[in-house]
Amino acid sequence: MSQPSRSVSLVTLGCARNEVDSEELAGRLGAGGWTLTDGDDADVVVINTCGFIDSAKKDSIDTVLAAADTGKKVVAVGCLAERYGAELAESLSEADAVLGFDSYADIAARLDDVAAGRPITPHTRRDRRTLLPVAPAQRPAAVAEVAVPGHAWLPTGITRTRLDDSPVAYLKLASGCDRRCTFCAIPTFRGSFVSRPPADVLAEARWLAGTGARELVLVSENSTSYGKDLGDLRALEKLLPDLAAVDGIDRIRVSYLQPAELRPSLLETLATTPGVAPYFDLSFQHASPAVLRRMKRFGSTEAFVDLLARVREFVPDAGARSNVIVGFPGETEADVAELERFLTEARLDVVGVFGYSDEDGTDAARFDDKLPADVIAARVERVTALAEELMSQRAEDRVGTRVEVLVEETGDELVGRAAHQGPDVDGTTRLVGAAEAVQRGRFVSAFVIDSEGVDLVAEVNGAPW
Repeated sequence: MSQPSRSVSLVTLGCARNEVDSEELAGRLGAGGWTLTDGDDADVVVINTCGFIDSAKKDSIDTVLAAADTGKKVVAVGCLAERYGAELAESLSEADAVLGFDSYADIAARLDDVAAGRPITPHTRRDRRTLLPVAPAQRPAAVAEVAVPGHAWLPTGITRTRLDDSPVAYLKLASGCDRRCTFCAIPTFRGSFVSRPPADVLAEARWLAGTGARELVLVSENSTSYGKDLGDLRALEKLLPDLAAVDGIDRIRVSYLQPAELRPSLLETLATTPGVAPYFDLSFQHASPAVLRRMKRFGSTEAFVDLLARVREFVPDAGARSNVIVGFPGETEADVAELERFLTEARLDVVGVFGYSDEDGTDAARFDDKLPADVIAARVERVTALAEELMSQRAEDRVGTRVEVLVEETGDELVGRAAHQGPDVDGTTRLVGAAEAVQRGRFVSAFVIDSEGVDLVAEVNGAPW
C-alpha cells in the first residue's frame, strides 16, 4: 500500500502569539516528516484559528470553509479549536479534525491520521485555568505536564521553524493570564500565566538572530507579569539588557503591558535601555473609573495621563498605543465623554476601538444592563472618528523629528517602521531620498518630512547599517 502524501500548509489567524505557535507547529511537522508548502500544493491545510471576539471567530470559520472547498483535508487548531473543541467539530463538519493544544506535541502523528483517513476524536473543551496550580510559584514545576503552546523551545531549535524571512520576529515571553477581566475569555482557553525561563528566551533570541531577525517583538498575554511565577517580579528588567545585547539584534520591542502592573523601575528600563524601543503598548481598555471597575480593572483618566507623562519624562517622543472597548454593559454617555477626554489628553500614536460583545463564560456576558447593538455601533463610530483625528495629529507632531527605521519593503518604494511603530498595527514610515540601494532588513536614519494619517514620510539621512 502506498504511503499517503505528506505535504502541509499552515494558515495563521489572529495575534502574534499565534504566529509563534504556528512556527512551533511547523518545526514539529517538519521533524515528523511533513513537507511545508503553500496552500496550492498542500495535501493538508492546518488553520491556526483565533477565538478572541465574534469577528475573529467568523474569520476562522470562513477560512476553514474556504480551505475545505478546495478539496484538501483541513485541520483546525488554535484558540477557536481549543475553546470549543467537539462543539466546533460537530458544527463544522467540513474540518477533518479539530485539535486542541494537547495535540501539539504529536501534531505530525495526528496529521498522519488525517492523511490516512483514520478517525480522530475531537478535542474536548475545558477551562485551562484548572490545569495548573493556583499558586504561581508552583507552576514552573507543574508546567511540564501541561501543553503550553510556544513554550517548547529547545536549544537545538528543532521545535520552531520560521515561516518567513522577515527581519522582524516574534518571541514569546509567557502564555496565559491570571487577571479576571469581566469581558475577556482568554484565560479560560489559554490558561494561567506561565513565564518561560530567561535562559530559554535568550537561547531562542540568539537562534532568531541567526535566521536574520534584526528586531524581536516580545509577546504574551501580559508582559508586565513576566517572572512572577519564577519568583522574580524584576525578571523582565533583568532580561531586557541581555536580549538587547544579543549579537545581530538591534531592536527589542515589548508588547502587551498592563498599566496597573507597570512598576516605575520597569518603566525606566523600557524607556532607557539601549536597544530597547521606547514603545509602550498599554492595555487601557477605558478611562471611566466606573466602567473600569465593572471590567475588574483599575485606573482613571488622571492616572493614565500621569503614567504617560512619566514615560515622556524619560523619552519625549516615546511610542504609545492602546485599545479601548466602548459599549460595555452599563456604560453611560458620561462614561463615553470621559473616554474621549482621556484620548484627547493622552496623545497616543495608535488607538484601536472595539465595540463590546458578549463572550461565552465571562462575567460581563451575565450582566443585565446591556446596551442595544445600534447604540454600541454609534459609539464605536463616534470614538473611532475622534481616535483617527487624534492619531493623525500625533503623526503630524512627529514631522521634523529624527527616526531610525527598519526597512521591511523594497522595490518601487522603501517602507519600514520607526521605533514607535509596532508591526502590523501601528502604521509605517515611507522613506525617500535614499542615495544608494537599501536592502531589506537594514536600518536607516531619517528625518520625518510629512505624515499621511498615522503613517510617516521620512527622508533618509546617512548610510544604512
